Parts: sequence; structure tokens; C-alpha cells
Amino acid sequence: MFDELQVTGRVRTHVVQHDAPRFAAHPDVAAAFLRLRAAAARDGIELRPYSSFRGYAAQSRIWEMKFSGRAPLYDMDGNVRDRTGWTEDDVIAHILDWSALPGASRHQWGTEIDVVDGAVLPPGYKPRLLPDEVAEGGLFAPLHRWLDAHIHEHGFFRPYARYQGGMFPEPWHLSYAPVAMRAIDDLTLDVLRRATEASGLSGKRRILELLPQILERHVRNIVPPPPECRR
Repeated sequence: MFDELQVTGRVRTHVVQHDAPRFAAHPDVAAAFLRLRAAAARDGIELRPYSSFRGYAAQSRIWEMKFSGRAPLYDMDGNVRDRTGWTEDDVIAHILDWSALPGASRHQWGTEIDVVDGAVLPPGYKPRLLPDEVAEGGLFAPLHRWLDAHIHEHGFFRPYARYQGGMFPEPWHLSYAPVAMRAIDDLTLDVLRRATEASGLSGKRRILELLPQILERHVRNIVPPPPECRR
């Protein structure tokens, strides 16, 4: 399904670019998302892709910003953590609460789209993709009630619907099951190790030691899609 460079996000030969709305995804995913978006529009929702395909270089920039402390790290409630006294293991663990290791991100498959409702965005508002936006009374709470009812009809599910000891819950993160459930099998430990060994990531030596745990806890440890999504 995916070759080694595709499944680690080091090329983008498996995705197509759309401009209205702007996003990049695997062709099957893009078609399904546009159908989901059209269904949402009929109910007054502007389903806007906030983040879609993200290649290795972009994921590496996120990693480096967070590893260095130039970007904040959040707890599960969206509060900024105090990094005082942290070890390298602490930094790695808490980056992985919200952000994938480069090479291990589902976004690099072109099967994942983070979504917001453009119809309710106040002028100048930049979504943060944090829990308060989707909680009851939050800006995107109505969007997520609609998604609860309809995403499965179009093949999508939420791999991080609840906390299972790996990634924190991300209800805005939608995955297209028919392609994603094949891609996850292509990201083997050997493939991920080779990508990491070839990288210049901060913390690389320790990451390589932790790689089997990272793969199991933060990649394979998902809330599985219902059977009707896999067709």
C-alpha cells in the first residue's frame, strides 16, 4: 500500500493537493472528506480542514520547537506545563502526549484531517485545537455533536477518541479507516528505526532506545474504527 518513504512522510507522492478548501490527502481520503464536508454544509457547518497531510520535515519542526522549549507543552486539560527539573525522558514523554514522533505521525499517511467549523470562527480567531474548544459550551461543541452522528457514515473515525495511555484525546482528529488501517500495518519498527537513524532529531539516541515502546503506545494504541468504517 505505502512504500517506506511514503509511510514515514518523507515524500508526498501518495497525496493530492486541493485548494478550495486547501488541504492535501490521499485521493480516496480527499474524496471521502469532500463528501463529508458537503453533508456538513447541508446542516449549516463549514467543515474546514485545519491540518491534513504533514510531511516528515514539518513534523520535525514541531518536534524541535517542543524539545527545545520554544513551544509550550500542555497537560491533558490544555494547561501549559512547567518543565522545571525535567529529564530528557520527561521531555520526550510529554511531547508525545500531543505530538507524534517524526516518521510515526498518522498525518504523514494523508489519511488524517484535523477539522474546525469555519462558520463559527470569530474574526481573527486562530483555533488552538485544545479541549476547551470542543467541551460543552465551547466554540466547536456543536460541530462535534454533528461529527458524532455522521463521520462513520463516510468512513471516518477518531483514533484518539479517549485516553488509553498514549496520545491525549483529540476529537478534532479524523481518520479515514479504509486507508489508514492499511497504512498502520506498513509502519513497522524496522521502517521507523531506519527513518529515525537517518534523522538529526534532538534526543535521537534516547528515542531509538524507546522506539518499540513509542510504536506500541503512540502509534498502534488507538481507538479502533467500527466495522462499518472499514469498507
